[in-house]
Amino acid sequence: MNKVILVGNLTKDPEIRYSQSAEPVCIAKFVVAVSRRFKKEGEQDTDFINCTCFGKQAEFIERFFKKGMKIGVSGRLQIRSYDDNTGKRNWFTEVLIEEAEFVESKAAFESRRAQEPEYSGGFDKVPPAAGQHFEPEGFSAIAQSIDDDDLPF
Repeated sequence: MNKVILVGNLTKDPEIRYSQSAEPVCIAKFVVAVSRRFKKEGEQDTDFINCTCFGKQAEFIERFFKKGMKIGVSGRLQIRSYDDNTGKRNWFTEVLIEEAEFVESKAAFESRRAQEPEYSGGFDKVPPAAGQHFEPEGFSAIAQSIDDDDLPF
């Protein structure tokens, strides 16, 4: 069984694009910051989980979720590899989202945001964990990373 359930905050607005197929499919990529239960020396550690979703679910996430909002997602863990320009093999771990839901109301989010006038979410400057590949500024070409046969619909 391969099932992942996460509750955390979006590190920035979801990035959206559409596939180049005959019938374009919406693809959303985002990172969820998930706090660990146990604190280390008074500070709580946070994991930054790469997430991808497709179709109507991606459109839903684009429309209703913004940086800093709490989100609940479930899906499956996927590990991919690709060769970069130098021929080096790189590994990329992500969660393919099947379901997403609100964890807080819009009013609660706006109230929390209003209490922190210079709200930044605190997540933009945190580097990925050692050995993890992180693509915050863009997407790799679909032809290189996802074949039409691999899409979950």
